[in-house]
Amino acid sequence: MSTQVLTVIAYFVAILLFINVVLAGLVVFFERRNPASTWAWLLVLVFIPIFGFLSYLVFGKNGKREKMFYEKEAYDQKVYYNYLFQYRHSEEKIQRQKALIENKGRLVEAEYLTDLAYLHLNSGNWMTFNNQVTILSTGRDKFEALVRDIRRAKRFIHIEYYIWRGDNLGRRLLDELTKKAREGVEVRLLYDGMGNSSLPKDFFQRLHEAGGYSAAFLPPFFVRINYRNHRKLCVIDGEVGYIGGFNVGDEYLGIVKRYGPWRDTHLRFAGDAVDQMQIRFIMDWNFTTKEGVVPLEETYFPEREQCEGIKTQIVSSGPDTQWKNIRNGYFKMMNEAEDHIYLTTPYFVPDDGIFEALRVAALSGIDVRIIIPGNPDHIFVYWASMSYLGELLEAGVRCYQYEKGFIHAKTLCIDGLVASVGTANMDIRSFDLNFEVNAFMFDAGLTQALEAEFLRDLESCVEITKEWYSKRKWWFKIKEAVARLVSPML
Repeated sequence: MSTQVLTVIAYFVAILLFINVVLAGLVVFFERRNPASTWAWLLVLVFIPIFGFLSYLVFGKNGKREKMFYEKEAYDQKVYYNYLFQYRHSEEKIQRQKALIENKGRLVEAEYLTDLAYLHLNSGNWMTFNNQVTILSTGRDKFEALVRDIRRAKRFIHIEYYIWRGDNLGRRLLDELTKKAREGVEVRLLYDGMGNSSLPKDFFQRLHEAGGYSAAFLPPFFVRINYRNHRKLCVIDGEVGYIGGFNVGDEYLGIVKRYGPWRDTHLRFAGDAVDQMQIRFIMDWNFTTKEGVVPLEETYFPEREQCEGIKTQIVSSGPDTQWKNIRNGYFKMMNEAEDHIYLTTPYFVPDDGIFEALRVAALSGIDVRIIIPGNPDHIFVYWASMSYLGELLEAGVRCYQYEKGFIHAKTLCIDGLVASVGTANMDIRSFDLNFEVNAFMFDAGLTQALEAEFLRDLESCVEITKEWYSKRKWWFKIKEAVARLVSPML
């Protein structure tokens, strides 16, 4: 090859690299990212120029959709929240909320948690007082309960999942929904466009033929795969609602060999919290499709008995909310802890605030325990998680790997008094990019029941000790270092 050709190639590569770094760098900075995320992306862009830029377009670029989400947030506040919280509440409920606001969110059984409820009230999530809650810890229990409620449905079924497999469980639930649609029950099924991209295009056709509806939330156009609807909700007749970690698929029944027994946590609600799940579904559905828009009608929000039950707020977060409501709730819970923090999460890639809250709690003598999977489904995230856990071990945090299959629960329990269960993982992607929904519950009895499950899970765990961690192999350390470096991008 001649010197002239080599010179031309060298100039071309240099110009290409320069354009790659400058343009990508400008985009990253102008998107006003978290500094850690900015530096992580810049390192990838500089050291892996072409592939790095393509990766940024796919995984990192926020793009023009942000404007759409800002508009959605304003519309949701003006139309949906206004309807639910101003027109659907009785004067008694309104006065109770005002008293809670004036008292800065204080609750009788958890007075030291002065602002946690208040934090969510500022985000438009009113406290509900009359809830009955059932904890569902296995896929069999969860889906058998859901099928029973589906079969009892008289008026409508609104169901929303991140993943809906085309396997035995997916087909079984679809059959149940199709039967109800044929009976004249209104059935609407919302699924994530990316999480279900491999489903056959005609998978929901029989539901449509029976009179039901389905819609894909933000299908991934070209290179856009962020902004996933990670929520798992089901509302039946406005009487019962489901929220938690289970998606729809055979692996969630624990019968897929790759994962083995599946450990998760879902909740079945009856009470006013169901109204908040209902309004969440309506907002997501009407944003996704104009076909079969759900109107704001009383039939979706039935009156129910007002009795004392489990105090609950249904809290949403995502690109369509101004604040990181679920993340901020986690942060406040951790900061207010006085005795113990029990955390289960399949993915542990915390931001700086959450990480420091856990470390400071442990250094203050609080019993902090964290369970992650020992059989991870995303190995790169596992390496990043181990890096963070290694630092927390030095502060006195006790860390565990669940070995009896795969643990997918997203639960946080504080002092036997307050708990959160939902769809949000303890990672940056759930905090910043995904659409999530959690139940925050202010009840000693329920929290202690969840904590009892946590302690039982420890029996199926292996503790990650400082001694074990200090003896890990050199190649494990390299994987940790790389994963930790780019973890703000995960």
